[in-house]
Amino acid sequence: MIQTLIEKIKKTGAPIVVGLDPMLSYIPKHIQQKAFAEYGETLEGAAEAVWQYNKGLVDAVCDLIPAVKPQIAMYEQFGLEGLKAFKRTVDYCKEKGLVVIGDIKRGDIGSTSEAYAVGHLGKVSVGQNAFYGFGEDFVTVNPYLGSDGVKPFIKVCQEEKKGLFILVKTSNPSSGEFQDKLVDGRPLYELVGEKVAEWGSECMGEDYSYIGAVVGATYPEQGKILRKIMPKTFILVPGYGAQGGKGADLVHFFNEDGLGAIVNSSRGIIAAYKQEKYSSYGEEGYAEAARAAVVDMREDIAGALAAR
Repeated sequence: MIQTLIEKIKKTGAPIVVGLDPMLSYIPKHIQQKAFAEYGETLEGAAEAVWQYNKGLVDAVCDLIPAVKPQIAMYEQFGLEGLKAFKRTVDYCKEKGLVVIGDIKRGDIGSTSEAYAVGHLGKVSVGQNAFYGFGEDFVTVNPYLGSDGVKPFIKVCQEEKKGLFILVKTSNPSSGEFQDKLVDGRPLYELVGEKVAEWGSECMGEDYSYIGAVVGATYPEQGKILRKIMPKTFILVPGYGAQGGKGADLVHFFNEDGLGAIVNSSRGIIAAYKQEKYSSYGEEGYAEAARAAVVDMREDIAGALAAR
């Protein structure tokens, strides 16, 4: 799957993943009203609004980008109906030819991680049959329970030819409370990065491993260090746009071949119509505003890489 992602990045010229992280406050009123008219102001109505919102976004940007990253928490808040919307979104994005990164941040003891891995990346056996649960192409994984929480995911990835992005240095302001703590004189995130590179060396594609890492755009200096520690690791870079990251912050996340990283933007794209820059599109044009934001992001990253 890492080769598929790389090929799509090359084809689109956009090392960009759009985070499909819907909140009701992002969804235009006309979409909400239509969903509520059919299902009432219920969890089912909210999930329908989420689904229709996502569908409009995907239709608008699918030819510009290689991948999407739905954050499962935004769907779980609506219970079972929200999870149905998550699954519909995953399936629709794959129909549109997009790579799907399930942002699930799972990581637990071995047997629990095995169940998470099977549910999101692999097949679950039911009698004589086997079924994909959610069926993403990649998922995000929290490594802080150690190898026995990660290896079940790696095993399923090897079986299914899928991939992982393992949390190494996250974009949130308080990430340093643990991730920057010194262990034998070195920040913990460096040691995690080394472990990710080790796991990845056993799971290589042509040029990059299908065991990737998450490193936030909001920490460019740490990204520079981790790029050297993990030269064959594809890095998922959150924190662009709404969290403050910009193209100039990203150059060190990429290798000299112009590959090695894919940059996420969520509300900066999916709620672009709320920004002054794109306000002329209005709520009715939310999807067109998202498309314009993707184009601007692509140009920003390309310009930064060309200038390095």
